[in-house]
Amino acid sequence: MRYISTRGQAPSLSFEEAMMTGLARDGGLYVPETVPTMTADEIAALAGKSYEEIAFAVMKPFIADTFTDEEFRELIAKAYGSFGHIARAPLVQLAPNHFLLELFHGPTLAFKDFAMQIIGQMMQAALARSGKRITIVGATSGDTGSAAIEAFRGLDNVDVFIMYPHGRVSEVQRRQMTTSVEDNVHALAVEGDFDDCQSKLKDMFNDFDFRDEVHLAGVNSINWGRVLAQVVYYFSSAVSVGAPHRKVSFTVPTGNFGDIFAGFIAKQMGLPIDRLVIATNQNDILHRCMESNDYAKKGVKPSISPSMDIEVSSNFERALFWAHDKDGAAVSSLMDELKNSGSFRISDNAMAALCENYDSGKADEETTSITIASTLTESGELLCPHSAVGVHVGYAHQRHNPEVPMITLATAHPAKFPDAVENASGIRPPLPPRMADLYERSERVTQVPNDLAALQAIIRERRAR
Repeated sequence: MRYISTRGQAPSLSFEEAMMTGLARDGGLYVPETVPTMTADEIAALAGKSYEEIAFAVMKPFIADTFTDEEFRELIAKAYGSFGHIARAPLVQLAPNHFLLELFHGPTLAFKDFAMQIIGQMMQAALARSGKRITIVGATSGDTGSAAIEAFRGLDNVDVFIMYPHGRVSEVQRRQMTTSVEDNVHALAVEGDFDDCQSKLKDMFNDFDFRDEVHLAGVNSINWGRVLAQVVYYFSSAVSVGAPHRKVSFTVPTGNFGDIFAGFIAKQMGLPIDRLVIATNQNDILHRCMESNDYAKKGVKPSISPSMDIEVSSNFERALFWAHDKDGAAVSSLMDELKNSGSFRISDNAMAALCENYDSGKADEETTSITIASTLTESGELLCPHSAVGVHVGYAHQRHNPEVPMITLATAHPAKFPDAVENASGIRPPLPPRMADLYERSERVTQVPNDLAALQAIIRERRAR
């Protein structure tokens, strides 16, 4: 199994190399050269199996001989053993043929745990046998950072630096990043928005001298391993509602496009997915693009669903790569346009390819709050704002084909956004008992200007030698 860059100029890599590298040296993202497929019988055989067993069946073809079967099973068991629900990703019914996939039972109460916990285990195993040390730098709009810190804190051969937009994450999200006591963890509050953090991360990867000096590695959703781990819960949930004997649709609240792209990979593997619905908040660049062919930045407005406050959706590049029939030069040209002018236009042929798989919708701030309140009244489920965006858009699209089950991804626990949830519902969701003292813990954070040199200086200074 080999991995190639979406921009076509970087050398192909093995799974382990792609996982440890993150961003390709030509600026592109790694994707599998070919996608392994599963037969209908193989998918049907997943029904009734544990999440760990499904994870092994779905992921093992992609990792090839990176780990033995026994090693990989052990890594999966360690990754998901601390989750707060034995099903790991349970389904809850909201309405006739509309289901909520709860992805917030991991250690940091967000869907990022599903990928970060297994990435942490795989990276640790790879580093242990190589004896190398790496510096992980991540950019987060709120949830990736805490999940990365939880996965890598205290490890002997890893330094972790997480950049987040100062003042643009919830208090719970911030405290999950700033209250770690381990010396190898560093929270950096950047004076800017998430796109600024993400841009600086890509600049670091493209500064090859710095990249090689600090042995830079990335765990953002630019890392293929992150996307791969998220493919699993598409299979686990789909077979629970009748796949492969019936089609299933998914609605995904998304900003950086990684979570919904994982659904596309599941479909390429043979899972009978009817529609993948992109759900956006008021920062609706993906929805506007799907309606007009134009991907054009207009500025990010802070919202009550801050993890979706993104304009440069990194993983959309992977979708464009497939839409352009894996033409790296075409993708590279679009990314250059975006960097130089803040926009690009997708050709009619490529747009038609996108529309074969994806639909889209949006929910503004008022609609998000109304959905939190109405869902609580109608089903007893208390949603976080991101999940509410998904539920609103999911209902709208389910009306077009009510016979097909709709699964909406609940991406975070409502307690991560208590102010927004309380304002909408009148209920202030409590943190789980294991996090009850979060507000009492001391914080450790460094505020940094939106400047590449300043960020690199801090990383050079604080990483262990």
